[in-house]
Amino acid sequence: MVGFKSLSQNQFPDPDDVLRLVQVRDLLAGQSWFDLHQYRIDPPNGTLMHWSRIVDIPIALVIVALTPLLGVSAAETAALVIVPLLTLGAILFVVGRLAWRKFDVQVAGLACLCIGLLAPVVFQLQPMRLDHHGWQIFTVALALWSISIRAPWKGGAAAGLAMALGLSISIEILPMVAAFGGVLALRWFRDRSERWWLTAYMQALALGLAVLFLVARGVSDLAQHCDAVSPAHLGFFVITALGTGAIAAAPRVPLLSLAGLFALAGAAGLTFFGLSSPNCLATPFTTLDPVVRDFWYVNILEGRPLWEQDLLPAIPGFAQLVIALAASVTLALRNRDWLRIWWTEYTLLLLAGTVLALLVWRSTALAGVIAAIPLAWLATRLLRRLRLAEGAGAKALSAAAIVLILLPATPVTLYKLLAPSVMPAAEGNAQADKVGESRCVLRDQTAKLGALPRGVIFAPLDIGPSILLNSNHAVVATGHHRAEAGMRDVILAFSGDPANAQAIAAKHGADYLVMCTDIVEPSVYAEANPDGLAAQLIAGNPPDWLSPVTFGGPEEFQVWQVEK
Repeated sequence: MVGFKSLSQNQFPDPDDVLRLVQVRDLLAGQSWFDLHQYRIDPPNGTLMHWSRIVDIPIALVIVALTPLLGVSAAETAALVIVPLLTLGAILFVVGRLAWRKFDVQVAGLACLCIGLLAPVVFQLQPMRLDHHGWQIFTVALALWSISIRAPWKGGAAAGLAMALGLSISIEILPMVAAFGGVLALRWFRDRSERWWLTAYMQALALGLAVLFLVARGVSDLAQHCDAVSPAHLGFFVITALGTGAIAAAPRVPLLSLAGLFALAGAAGLTFFGLSSPNCLATPFTTLDPVVRDFWYVNILEGRPLWEQDLLPAIPGFAQLVIALAASVTLALRNRDWLRIWWTEYTLLLLAGTVLALLVWRSTALAGVIAAIPLAWLATRLLRRLRLAEGAGAKALSAAAIVLILLPATPVTLYKLLAPSVMPAAEGNAQADKVGESRCVLRDQTAKLGALPRGVIFAPLDIGPSILLNSNHAVVATGHHRAEAGMRDVILAFSGDPANAQAIAAKHGADYLVMCTDIVEPSVYAEANPDGLAAQLIAGNPPDWLSPVTFGGPEEFQVWQVEK
């Protein structure tokens, strides 16, 4: 029912999903495939987005296919459901197939069930989740299945192409690209005849990245962007792929010399990358404006480490990864010969994903898809023990273990239900509740803005995408880092003196100012400066340069015309 309510009210899981649909609409309306600008963000020049067109393809195809039957609006709604479920189905097929090959039908079925019980994975695959994360989960699953194939050239190339797809969608998957390469390098160190795994992987990765770059980006934008695959990245992978091929074709050398040759190839690639794009040697967010970083970036909790999360819901999800890691280690120790090698490699990949999740919380979903099979194996053994157990105590213990493995948040949920009065209110939950309880029904209220003459709206970052989706107006900025200059101005205006805010709004040619007073973002600005513009607007004291516009909606959604 919650999902149906969100769908019926167009309550997207994240503003990124809203802007993804805006991007697809613009594409279908005639914007060039190779033009990734959002012209209604910080007009007149707009903002060049770092998002890949690849993710737009299935969304656009569903809309185009269903529009003659359902109409545009219903076709878009159908795409909001079909595309995430299509991604989920692809992931289930790959994970189930791999689990079946390594175990049996029962483990395969439970592995698919585990995908649905891993909260971080489910979040990225729920209806209306149009952004890129679900497809990246799929590419990790596909690469995992590929390296289980017995044919080195076929399996290595398939894994390389899968990672090329994931990296082309978003560069944040780069650590997993390195993890798969590291596992295949270990195969080479263990047995020189296995060197073709890494060779095929690197060459398919470099070739796939180059082809996808040309297909999705073309040659109109050859700038060295740090947040998306750019010519500097392509050069790095081409150089390392050629180096890997040369090492594989050369005569056998001692292992220490082999490590040195790999280091040399890597150094050559990094040298090219550093000379071509020195600013990109650090992470894309390192050079963020301090104002944008302090008010926006640090508050995107999904991009922050585990210890900055609301630990109450986060710890159970991370515990599943740790349990899966222990199960994977057990599988490596219990098996012999090639199966021991396989599960050792599997453990290393899961460990890499778990460490990445520890540092960047949204990466928990990438680790989760790897964790599903070990969790399913462990659950299968516990179910067998439950059936064979004698006595109520032994059965209860096995049942409790199964519940804790598959539903680790159960103790927390029970404690909340049984003792809500003593449950501390975590800041993260309070903010989420505040968003969920907001009386600003953004779909309805932002759609009413269409009755106003078309103009530029000065609004908090989080509601900008909804304005773009539901009206024909432009906005000064949304919460996307390439609009950094506009983001800085929006933050400074709402958190600063109202007189200075007027100059900032005039600088961007703003015609209207819009704010939803009961969501989190304005309260952050108000807390930073109790005398600032946001605080004054929340208190009902707008400055003289704002004239109220009445819509008849909830009082929390407020619109003013900017006097010029």
